[in-house]
Amino acid sequence: QGGLIDTPDGKWFSYLFKDSGGVGRIPYLVPVEWKEGWPILGKNNKVPEYLDLPQSKGLIPGIVNSDDFTRKKNDPDLPLVWQWNHNPDNSLWSVRERKGYLRLKTGRKDSSFVQAKNTLTQRTFGSECSASTLVEVSKMKEGDFAGLSLLQKEYGFIAVKVENGTKKIVILDAVKGNPREVESISLVQDKIYFKAACDFKDKADTGRFFYSLDGEKWISIGNAIKLPYTIPHFMGYRFGLFNYATTNIGGYV
Repeated sequence: QGGLIDTPDGKWFSYLFKDSGGVGRIPYLVPVEWKEGWPILGKNNKVPEYLDLPQSKGLIPGIVNSDDFTRKKNDPDLPLVWQWNHNPDNSLWSVRERKGYLRLKTGRKDSSFVQAKNTLTQRTFGSECSASTLVEVSKMKEGDFAGLSLLQKEYGFIAVKVENGTKKIVILDAVKGNPREVESISLVQDKIYFKAACDFKDKADTGRFFYSLDGEKWISIGNAIKLPYTIPHFMGYRFGLFNYATTNIGGYV
């Protein structure tokens, strides 16, 4: 899964992946020198940690990017930093119905988070990172879950859950793929801020969840969760925005 790249000014690099624990397999550029017709990778048999490279002139704003979901007339609905976890049902999401908002609707019932369609993701990144979002939850229905996830086989998420006609904030993790509710508190307002934070330093591979009622004061909820890299998903952890139904369809956030 590697390649050799030569630049217009005569430099050579190899493009490879480095296994990096929970953050996934990171693309690496390794300098190459040619000796007697053979490519020799690295400097003094080691991969340098930093390279002096020109600034990217690529077509995307980076491998990850913030998004306020405001679109001009000819903008793509989603830039390439976003990926759907499954093939999406395009009738059930929109960035055009309400300016400045991503709307996620439910159209079927799912028994688990990993089965749910229309989970919109961006990759996590090292060595530390966080993502936050505001969710409006007044149109959720009984049995719905909507929130912010750290997605891999052993996922975790913070969400609003509608149960017995009332809303609550829940933390859920899935150690060894077995989901369990870790903590919950009641929610009596229709807007809630969520944040997920990751620590991949020295393969610490831990995540934490936070909520805020006003977007300023963040409150930690639940325990730190482990973020192990597992082969079934074959990717590192991903931030995910989601909304799925377990009882009634037709709600949206």
